[in-house]
Amino acid sequence: MENLLADFAVVSGRIVTIIPLLLVCTLFMGKRSVGELPVFDYLIMITLASVTGADIADPTVPHIHTAYAIVAIAFFQRFWTYLTLRYKPFGKRVTFAPTIVMEHGKFIPKNIRHIHYTLDNIIGMLREKDVFHHDSIHYAIIEANGRLSILKKRKWTTRTVVLSFNRRR
Repeated sequence: MENLLADFAVVSGRIVTIIPLLLVCTLFMGKRSVGELPVFDYLIMITLASVTGADIADPTVPHIHTAYAIVAIAFFQRFWTYLTLRYKPFGKRVTFAPTIVMEHGKFIPKNIRHIHYTLDNIIGMLREKDVFHHDSIHYAIIEANGRLSILKKRKWTTRTVVLSFNRRR
């Protein structure tokens, strides 16, 4: 029983020290919502979670090694981001590019297959954007973050009418 309580104390201490370290490293790496994470940043987050989980769950793992791994991962992520921003060809190779999936109201099956989507996926995303007639679309693009951007044809766009009532006396 004493060993169990000692292990619980060690795990609690690790949680109290690792979470602030993760917070500092995450703030250092930069702010970005999870839904917009590029693939590499998503992998970094999974790796951080695995390293942290192993440290918290197994008291025999040396705590300093976990702390070093977290800091090293944070610096590696910053270096990787620097490379992708500084060298555009490198950035294009390691990130997803936007893909045109619809042009002039017609689907582009080759592009849809290339990004591993189905026609049903695209149609569902169009409905979420309140588009029920594919003829109304000039362009539909799957962005790097997986979201759908659309450009409607001119005759289908909603126009705002401004009424001005100026009373002269």
